[in-house]
Amino acid sequence: MSKPLIVIFVAVVLDAIGIGLIFPILPALLKDVTHSENVAAYIGVMTALYAAMQFVFAPVLGSLSDRLGRRPVLLISLAGAAINYLFLAFAPSLWMLLLGRAIAGLTSANVSVATAYITDISPKDQRARRFGLFNAMFGAGFIIGPVLGGALGDHWLRLPFIAAAALNACNLLLAYFVLPETRAPSPDKINLAALNPLKPLRWVFSMKSLLPVISIFFIFSATGEAYGTSWALWGSDAFQWNGLWIGLSLGTFGVCQALAQAFLPGPAVKLLGERAAILVGIACACTALVVMAFASKSWMIFAIIPLFALGGIGVPALQSLATRQVDESQQGQFQGVLASALSLASIMAPLGFSSFYFVVRAQWPGAIWLSVIAIYALSVPLVLGLSFKKTMPVAAT
Repeated sequence: MSKPLIVIFVAVVLDAIGIGLIFPILPALLKDVTHSENVAAYIGVMTALYAAMQFVFAPVLGSLSDRLGRRPVLLISLAGAAINYLFLAFAPSLWMLLLGRAIAGLTSANVSVATAYITDISPKDQRARRFGLFNAMFGAGFIIGPVLGGALGDHWLRLPFIAAAALNACNLLLAYFVLPETRAPSPDKINLAALNPLKPLRWVFSMKSLLPVISIFFIFSATGEAYGTSWALWGSDAFQWNGLWIGLSLGTFGVCQALAQAFLPGPAVKLLGERAAILVGIACACTALVVMAFASKSWMIFAIIPLFALGGIGVPALQSLATRQVDESQQGQFQGVLASALSLASIMAPLGFSSFYFVVRAQWPGAIWLSVIAIYALSVPLVLGLSFKKTMPVAAT
């Protein structure tokens, strides 16, 4: 494995730890700030605000990385994340928490730029495996982050934010001193009109061959928002979990997710093919969600987590397929557009899931997971209709 690839994977782990630190304590922090017990709506608003800022700025930063290089854009993103967590650590009111999340969303180019970076340094036949390792590294961060965040948050609600700021500062130093540039700056001047965040979406919608892939990513992203919005609330309401137990449950999922993503995507694609691997992943996730919806004991959740983690085995195949839809010169733009589409799902889904959870919380908290299955079902006909042949090159915008 090349040195740049190792560095980017380490950066992803540190980034995931920083994110994972926050999940177990966010409901308790919002209860403390808002003096309200049912904070599902507030969590939905905070998540949607983050995604809205990401929606506006991710394609802009993706295009800038094509012209200025991956490294400077990644450094700006990491610096913004460190400042944001430090800001959140001392925010005394709800509006300041919301402002902090807006800052985080504005600078959150990590995933799109890191994905473009991996594409730059990876041969086409190795991309599925490396994207699987990329997801595994993110899962590895969630082994440590939520457990540490839950333990720290039980001592002081603000402590996980300080730890996240420190981790992102380490991430920034690592990238600054070790990570090389993979794309030389373009001599062309930056076209300000091209930085319109809606223009890349018009580019995508003009290419009908891209729409099914983008739609599947959109649906997968929407379902993923249910966990960030509802997991901690559901664990507390259904099983009376404290911060540590919420962190342990997320950490257990991180272990299983890391193992599944590190070892299974490549063999799964070879054995089943890309389409079947995606469908098997959907089936595993939906089976686990049914168990979660009706579970009455905590041990049932921990028992089903390995199957739940298998739900992600088709995502690397889909990511690899997506990179083949455009030529090399447009990878940063395409990844930015993809991040923008995922952010659009992340704006809509948290508001929907948090509103639904607000309604069902008192009667049946587990009903939230049945709503996730309903969203997953929308992707099945799209996957069945996918063409797995390489598309024609995309025209220049």
